[in-house]
Amino acid sequence: MSKLDKPVVIGIAGGSGSGKTTIAHKIAGQMHANDHILIMTQDSYYKDNTGVPMSKRMKINYDHPDAFDVPLLKKQLDQLLHYQAIEMPTYDFKAHTRSSKTIHTEPADIIILEGILVLFNESIRNLMDIKVYVDTDDDIRFIRRLERDMNERGRSLDSVIKQYLSTVKPMYHQFIEPTKRYADIIVPEGGENDVAIDMLTTKMHSILNRNEK
Repeated sequence: MSKLDKPVVIGIAGGSGSGKTTIAHKIAGQMHANDHILIMTQDSYYKDNTGVPMSKRMKINYDHPDAFDVPLLKKQLDQLLHYQAIEMPTYDFKAHTRSSKTIHTEPADIIILEGILVLFNESIRNLMDIKVYVDTDDDIRFIRRLERDMNERGRSLDSVIKQYLSTVKPMYHQFIEPTKRYADIIVPEGGENDVAIDMLTTKMHSILNRNEK
């Protein structure tokens, strides 16, 4: 049985390749062994494009707020906040659409939601106890994205560069970076900032202790 009335939610936003996932896992690694932690990625909630022709799927702007299925994310977060299990969607980045597979996900006392635009939508933002923005240099983020998309998502060098210049960079400055103003904590240097990660972990422990029954 949970020791909390409701789970604690921490949102981690920032540009692609900023170090959001690294921070999420470092926070999880520093929590107590008996704390039940769930790390969710906003990437799982891209819209289902099954009925869209492949030629159009490949042109989808994945860095625009409209690319995400916000109602589904909100619904499943609400379920988790009521300690109900969910069937989390998965996304196939090679097929450019949602996979038919889901992941059965049990609720947890600590939910870490990370993604480029997790602070953009007010209804999602209002569910968070701590809001974090990871602020990392553009060049570093581009190199990390280049390596990830080529190694993990089967993209070519040219396609990654073209996508970065046409959508990723402009969308970052138009939609992602402005969400920095909603953050409780801004973390420079991404996952390498051990001081900020220690501060976040300390704050998480404080909230957990305050919310214990």
